[in-house]
Amino acid sequence: MELTFLGTSSGVPTKTRNVSAVCIKMAETKDWWLLDCGEGTQHRLLHCKHTLKQLRGVCITHVHGDHCYGLPGLLASASMSGRTDPLTVIGPQPLEAFLNAVIETTQLRLTYELRFVEVTTLLQEDFIDADFLLRAHALSHRVPSYAFSFTERHVEVKLDVARLQADGVPPGPIWGRLQKGESVTLDNGAEIHGADYLLSARAPRRMVIGGDNDQPDLLRDACIGAQALVHESTYTHDVAEKVGQGPQHSCALAVAQFAESVALPSLVLTHFSPRYLDKTNNKNASILDIEREAASVYSGNLFLARDFEVYQLDKNGRLHRSGEVVVDI
Repeated sequence: MELTFLGTSSGVPTKTRNVSAVCIKMAETKDWWLLDCGEGTQHRLLHCKHTLKQLRGVCITHVHGDHCYGLPGLLASASMSGRTDPLTVIGPQPLEAFLNAVIETTQLRLTYELRFVEVTTLLQEDFIDADFLLRAHALSHRVPSYAFSFTERHVEVKLDVARLQADGVPPGPIWGRLQKGESVTLDNGAEIHGADYLLSARAPRRMVIGGDNDQPDLLRDACIGAQALVHESTYTHDVAEKVGQGPQHSCALAVAQFAESVALPSLVLTHFSPRYLDKTNNKNASILDIEREAASVYSGNLFLARDFEVYQLDKNGRLHRSGEVVVDI
């Protein structure tokens, strides 16, 4: 499972960070999903290996501009690049009205079908993708906001040898057919089914990616079985206290305390206020302040995302930077 961050700034872009957008895909495939699409996302994509023809769907966490203003332009560019396959967009209901208004007022003619899925339908049941099971999780923000969990669908399987032996199924070509999921008729006339003799070789990988949210604990159930959480960390605790509850954003301390409480193996912080500079000096707040605050309470695998960084969640459930940075700006 692979993540590419296209934007990691909160509210407005900076010289080194664009506003929110992240790509997610299985490492073995070219098709991908986009989660959030702040202004300028399509320009960010010009530096990446992901193409709009291979974009399978878009999830929008909420309708604030730094998470969705780039979507109309991206849809138009997909059309101009010759896309014909349908495209799924999952988001809050007002997003559909926003897109329809832009399409109508700008006379946008798409060369493909746009399939809108209202996000609340994913609160109780999965959206089934070729590679993922997608589920939405309600958050707390000034407008309805959601997280999305991406769970790997296809996990390698192995034969349940103990059950085969107990049922008296002799080794040989039959075992090979059962491992392929086939049904087999034995010499005694009994029919057995491969699905009954297959075990998952490992747990499916699961990644939870949140929108804006001032109550990380709302993701407690979503994080059960997850190996990694991507969550906004707009402020440090002291700045959050000065700003007050109005913006309804999280601070590094709160997110890290939550991640520690549910024993999350990996935590990626993103959506940083522009006040936190990438380079340190003695006068301004630094992104290192956020890192130090989170590390003081979280003992897992901690990352602070940067634009164009690529992360891999391997089959052992460990998240690591792939060493690839798409472009250095």
